[in-house]
Amino acid sequence: MNAPEIRPTTPPRLTSLSHGGGCGCKIAPGVLSEILKNSSNLPIPPQLLVGIETADDAAVYLLNDEQALIATTDFFMPIVDDPYDFGRIAATNAISDVYAMGGTPIMALGLVGMPINVLPLETIGAILRGGQDVCREAGIPIAGGHTIDSVEPIYGLVVLGLVHPSRVKKNSGAQQGDVLILGKPLGIGILSAALKKEMLDAEGYARMVALTTQLNKPGIELARMEGVHALTDITGFGLAGHGLELARGAGVQLHIDWPSVPVVAGARALAAQGCVTGASGRNWASYGDEVRLPAGFSEMDKALLSDPQTSGGLLVSCSADSAAGVLAIFHSQGFGDAAVVGEVTAGKGMIVR
Repeated sequence: MNAPEIRPTTPPRLTSLSHGGGCGCKIAPGVLSEILKNSSNLPIPPQLLVGIETADDAAVYLLNDEQALIATTDFFMPIVDDPYDFGRIAATNAISDVYAMGGTPIMALGLVGMPINVLPLETIGAILRGGQDVCREAGIPIAGGHTIDSVEPIYGLVVLGLVHPSRVKKNSGAQQGDVLILGKPLGIGILSAALKKEMLDAEGYARMVALTTQLNKPGIELARMEGVHALTDITGFGLAGHGLELARGAGVQLHIDWPSVPVVAGARALAAQGCVTGASGRNWASYGDEVRLPAGFSEMDKALLSDPQTSGGLLVSCSADSAAGVLAIFHSQGFGDAAVVGEVTAGKGMIVR
């Protein structure tokens, strides 16, 4: 006779079950580059408009003269303890890559790994409900998926979208003379570190959830603007890491005006108290030699520059005369922190001033 299944009477904190949370779980850029170094040897069909060549946000496959299919996936371990919020954040983050390519999402598939004998089924159900509600807000169904019994809780989505082939916004499209606009403030990784240390107050938590569950829908409208040359979203590699991907892909140099970069309220104070993710240090070790910092740039600011953003904002490279229109789109859709944060010039790498 089998022994009865034993479940805990008090569910553990979700973040206590994972060694990292949100996009801070991502493998460091340098390590990932080494892992993928031989992937370019695979055959590439002519219909594949975007693959792994420039570490773009999603793959894009040409269907016909009017449609290209966007395909992406994203999943991670809990960044918050509330299961419903975890599901919402993970789904928002996954859908973002479609918007970052200029596309409209059409459907999703769920990716679920859960420690079945550790978490109550009600908790797992709340995670899935959070993801479903975000997909409903994005106007797409979760049409299937896959589940496994996992040591750590994992949740995310495969997301498919459509875009006109002429409106695909690669991260390699930036042009010299462009200005850079960031849609959301930095500091989500710092807030998540504070939460794990039980140092984040209710106001900070509400701010964190509001930002990480805000869908990057402006990407659809931005893709229709001729003056918008490149889009990417800032996630696990931080502003510096994803900015460098854009710079490498386009063969340009980014100048970041650091005082203009929006930062989540309270993030600097928390960073000063030691609430910094391990991922920010791994990020900097991978690409710091490509970034030129000004004299006196603090360790706290360096941590913000490399801070892993979960469901972060869009980074837009656009012509100077399009900047006002780009900001108007962001602001009209509730992205009040969107701001011009730099420019694109000849050269390579990144200069912070």
